[in-house]
Amino acid sequence: MEEDAIESPLVGRLTQLVLPVVEDFGYELVELQFRREAHGWVLRLLIDHENGIGIDDCSKVSREVAHLLEVEDPIEQSYSLEVSSPGLDRPLKRVKDFLRCKGKKAKVVVKEPIDGQNQCVGVIEDVSQESVTLRTDNGIIEIPFIRMKKARLVIEF
Repeated sequence: MEEDAIESPLVGRLTQLVLPVVEDFGYELVELQFRREAHGWVLRLLIDHENGIGIDDCSKVSREVAHLLEVEDPIEQSYSLEVSSPGLDRPLKRVKDFLRCKGKKAKVVVKEPIDGQNQCVGVIEDVSQESVTLRTDNGIIEIPFIRMKKARLVIEF
């Protein structure tokens, strides 16, 4: 799947640098984004844990990652570092993300329309290494990972 953020060798390098820090705390790195926003460049880490993520968790990771990046200095321009939980509408990027969220509603944006639609919304019914099956209002749809642009959980109230 493609990312919203800039995909570059820098993003790969940053992921290699911060992943061990995040995992040493027992957290999962859900997403790493490096993008230009209205107030400048932002390096955003979305972290998760089976028991959830709190402010103290984000602060710990932020301090350690900030120190590491100060030493390694991989980013040329000035930027802001943000560490947070993925939220209720968490991105779904890997097979294990879809497996964890089986039975929940997701919105999948596709690269090429499926049945004339650029996005599909439905409950995650099945997951394989190649595709995800959604139960939608219009029936069952199988979406190969290779055709996905992005996917997120749908917040239901």
